[in-house]
Amino acid sequence: MAQPVVAMSPVHPFNDDDLQELELREIGLDEAKRQLEQYRNPPGFARILKPCTAGDGIQQLPEADLPRLAGLHEEAAKAGRITKFVPASGAATRMFKDLFPCLEGDGGGAEFQKFVDGLDRFAFYRDLREEVEYGGHDLDDLVRSKNYRPIVKALLTEDGLDFANLPKGLLPFHRYDDVSRTAFEEHVMEAASYTRDAHGVCRMHFTVSPEHLTGFTSHFRDVGLLYMERFAAQFDMGCSNQKPSTDTLAVNSDDSPFRNSDDRLLFRPGGHGALIENLADLAGDIVFIKNIDNVQPERLLSTVTVWKMALGGCLLELQKELFELEERVERDEAGAIEVAARLGVEVAGSKEELLDRLRRPLRVCGVVKNTGEPGGGPFWVEGQDGRPSLQIVETAQIDPDSEEQQAHLAAATHFNPVDLVCGVRDRNGDPYDLHRFVDPGSGLVASKTAEGKPVKVLERPGLWNGAMAGWNTVFVEVPLATFSPVKSVNDLLRPEHQ
Repeated sequence: MAQPVVAMSPVHPFNDDDLQELELREIGLDEAKRQLEQYRNPPGFARILKPCTAGDGIQQLPEADLPRLAGLHEEAAKAGRITKFVPASGAATRMFKDLFPCLEGDGGGAEFQKFVDGLDRFAFYRDLREEVEYGGHDLDDLVRSKNYRPIVKALLTEDGLDFANLPKGLLPFHRYDDVSRTAFEEHVMEAASYTRDAHGVCRMHFTVSPEHLTGFTSHFRDVGLLYMERFAAQFDMGCSNQKPSTDTLAVNSDDSPFRNSDDRLLFRPGGHGALIENLADLAGDIVFIKNIDNVQPERLLSTVTVWKMALGGCLLELQKELFELEERVERDEAGAIEVAARLGVEVAGSKEELLDRLRRPLRVCGVVKNTGEPGGGPFWVEGQDGRPSLQIVETAQIDPDSEEQQAHLAAATHFNPVDLVCGVRDRNGDPYDLHRFVDPGSGLVASKTAEGKPVKVLERPGLWNGAMAGWNTVFVEVPLATFSPVKSVNDLLRPEHQ
């Protein structure tokens, strides 16, 4: 007689305090175990088939099409369908990495000297001068005597302007005569140029760190009225935090959970891919995504607006065709397969498989010509099903030891500036379940330190790569003038920011 099967509790390395911590963070035990398994069997590299190029994965819009596309965008904007979504969680600490050695007595290298030489060209120059004077010094005297430490201290530390601990969005980026504007304000300006509806409402959403939420909301209260009066508009601004449930466990080199000196588990933010949760909660319709540090001064705003509206028009035009095609396929209408092929939709397989390919969120991604900026780009990638698909791939996802894969990377002609417009509702107006389209195997394992010890950390599939891997994707070339990232403080000295 067969013995009855006794269900055993799965083995895991967590004690009662750990389980309570997981519960508080709303991280299920299965999810915690999945993360540990992913450390033991880390995600593989992307399988690149070739880089996308103009005419082969990347569309180039004829200038004659821009007014028509802008008209489609304008119609959707007036109907209140447009929202601007800005990831703005990061602190500005890394922006000033070339300045920190000065606080320890090191005079710094070429980048530090570049900062000193361009000091009066920064938008924060007047604020810095006043802060230095408040500390009992004269800025010009300090520069002449090469006594730079009081300057850097006044700029970066909590005894001064505390820029090293502020988010990038609250730093002054551009100067206009006697006033300066923060990166946040430039995004408000941009939102007013292409999200405004028929009632004058401009919709924006910023994802911020919990410790910076008060700073963002108070800054908006300080400057909001100015922009409301200037544009005769109302700004519907929302803010959200990255959820604790998207944090990931850190582990030791043997893949066991790392514990702090107080014996508690160490959790780390899961990277920008965690923001797919915030995007899903937004339940928007047509959502533009752009990083907080990629903003242009007002003199370039008209160019940015033209291309934002062009991307929006592209998405709306294609979305309409895909929705109509979905209806035709459902009705088994003749010619539907030919239309699908023309639109670049995979047509192999059954009717159900074709409908599955159509019933997905849609994104149109602006890409710029590659000028050597660090980061990812558009590639043809082999999926798990063996089929090619258009994907944004980060450099860290590409096998550094594969000559073939590195050759594809070297041959890339375009770069991902994070300039996306997303259609996140189906043809009935219902939001897609964005979680369905995440590739969970496209995360990254990185090496960090904690309490002076080496640890491994897991980053979730990136927002615009793995988290959107299952979306229908179109790449469109946009001008370099629409891309002005600020990764280092000295980037603010570039001509486009002056």
